Amino acid sequence: MQKILSLLLILVALSGYSQDPDDLNKKVDRLIQENNSLNHRLDELQKQVDDGLWFNRLGDVAFIDKVFIYGPAPANVDNPTATGARNPLKFWTYVFIPKNIDPSKKYPLLVLPHGGVHGDFTTYHTHIVREMIAQGYIVVAPEYRGSTGYGEGFWRRIDYGGLENEDVFASRNYMVENYDFVDASRVGIIGWSHGGMIALHNVFEHPRDYACAFAGVPVSDLISRYGYSTDDYRELYHADYHVGKTPRENIEEYRRRSPAWQAHKLQTPLLIHTNTNDDDVFVLEVEHLIKSLKAEGKKFDYEIFKEMPGGHSFDRIDTKAARAIRVKIYKFLASHLNPPRPIKSVEDINKAAYLPMR
Repeated sequence: MQKILSLLLILVALSGYSQDPDDLNKKVDRLIQENNSLNHRLDELQKQVDDGLWFNRLGDVAFIDKVFIYGPAPANVDNPTATGARNPLKFWTYVFIPKNIDPSKKYPLLVLPHGGVHGDFTTYHTHIVREMIAQGYIVVAPEYRGSTGYGEGFWRRIDYGGLENEDVFASRNYMVENYDFVDASRVGIIGWSHGGMIALHNVFEHPRDYACAFAGVPVSDLISRYGYSTDDYRELYHADYHVGKTPRENIEEYRRRSPAWQAHKLQTPLLIHTNTNDDDVFVLEVEHLIKSLKAEGKKFDYEIFKEMPGGHSFDRIDTKAARAIRVKIYKFLASHLNPPRPIKSVEDINKAAYLPMR
């Protein structure tokens, strides 16, 4: 949609001017920038609307908050010597606490990073968060650097596979440090796609701070991903405000950001899911991760699902088959985190998160 609007603006500009080409180019560039700025403003508005929906859809079972915290200083700044340029980057994070907890007791925490390049945490996750709340988990969902809905400046702070991982870790630490009923020894991290990649990097870099991790259809190898993706997608990485170079120009940087090339670091109980008909994170990426972990002699659990309906979202949608797969995920998490009311069946999920079902 953004490209269509930009093209229309260019056509309008070209049809309305017969003047110096340099002057015309400046006007077109200004129109494109104004369009981009408008898109970011619309994203901010959409975020505010969706935030309100959280209270409508989860307010009956959870205390909901959105707190402002900080992670490391930005990876890229225009002027590193400027006052404040190296200050920590501030960002928002969602907090969900079951209403029926006993504050005098300790409860497990799930860290839930969202997916998507420039994605954000939305009510798409409603049923999943309700399922977690029903089990007695505290949930934290960080809007790490590069997330959409917070303006162009924050959007351009993206650091895919880099400092975003430390933002997510900062959200974990915030919960442990600020809520006495969070059990620091029972913290798990769970994510899908880009969120699965972040989950992997977190346990690779901070193995003592997580009791377990689940990585669903995780982005695993940015080098192969760059190879099979479209030019539009590639440009998200080698943009001047991001990595700044292609894999050919700096392959070591892409390896550093790729879980499949960091498999030797695994020490934490891990479950991986992938799907052969995933048209977003191709199964070959996750197979590379699995083979790398095996080559390093690591113990972990995984399942490669065959042509499951739903493709990339096969275990997050609201079908009975998807809910049955989530039961497997919750059983794995419960074996390491010991929630007070673990989900053991699809019927348990239905009662926790859906209207009465057969």
